[in-house]
Amino acid sequence: MWSGQRTAPDLGSGRSLPNIAMWGAPGSGKTTLLAALNIALLRQEGDWSVVGADAQSTSFLTEKTTALSRDKVFPPATQGLDNYNWFLVGRHERRARWLRRSRAARALKIGINLLDPPGGAFSNQRGGGTSQQDLLRNLVHSRGIVFLFDPIRENEDGDAFEYFYGALAQLAEQVIAGSAVTDGKLPHYLAVCITKFDDFKVLETAKRLRLLTTDPEDPFGFPRVANDDAKELFQQLCRVSASGNADMVLNAIGRFFREDRIRYFVTSSIGFYVGPKNKLFDMDDYQNLVPTVFRPVDGQSAFETRYNTEIRIRGEVRPINVMEPMLWLGQRISAP
Repeated sequence: MWSGQRTAPDLGSGRSLPNIAMWGAPGSGKTTLLAALNIALLRQEGDWSVVGADAQSTSFLTEKTTALSRDKVFPPATQGLDNYNWFLVGRHERRARWLRRSRAARALKIGINLLDPPGGAFSNQRGGGTSQQDLLRNLVHSRGIVFLFDPIRENEDGDAFEYFYGALAQLAEQVIAGSAVTDGKLPHYLAVCITKFDDFKVLETAKRLRLLTTDPEDPFGFPRVANDDAKELFQQLCRVSASGNADMVLNAIGRFFREDRIRYFVTSSIGFYVGPKNKLFDMDDYQNLVPTVFRPVDGQSAFETRYNTEIRIRGEVRPINVMEPMLWLGQRISAP
């Protein structure tokens, strides 16, 4: 069994709190999701806020939040092993089902240790470098896991299973084979985030399946997919995998994790575009990620110029369903 558990320090009490690990294929949006989390919490009207527990985490919050919201650029892909220690602070309303009314809200301070690895750290190659070893150790000792599934990348490259199963097989070896676990299930809570909901292909798939809904309290009228329906969308998106292997990701999730500890979320780190005048979602004009003006590649003559396509965020960044998986995991792993 791996040793050296990494947990988020509670600087106010000296205690260590459970951590959440992340994994996904390269370019699946891990770094962007982390930056969008702070924006989502600041945009919403609830009590929740995120606070850095150390200088690196605080710097990440300020720099990436500014880059994404003001500069309209995405954080660069992770090259090394980044470790962020945050606290989610807020109030959690507990509902007593048998009384059919809410109890008094309970104040929560949830320590979350997010290790943001380079996507390649979880390829199917065993052994690997320091990043892979550190991340496997973190997965073993984490109580919550965020797995990012990028349906656009999967449609083009088809490598989600490679990056998912490479880590899962080694995690199962460490936790299940090396312990008294008899049901073959991992004890972790798993939040599966289906990303890039703002992309045309993903939104249209959800629309065709009649999974779109709206939150009556959302002033922008953004479409959403309810968490109870997110798995159905995931199943459909797995069918258009370039490799045809994405269905094994879904099956492996059910095989290795307990059903009552899995939840699916359809997310977007940037949200949909809304016009400056009416500030309402328009199904005919919602693309928030658009190409910039084409520019020639340096060093090419006028006759042999080739062009690079760059993309930019068109409007305001209003993440969709980004804080929900973090809060769900945080509340579960912090429960007595």
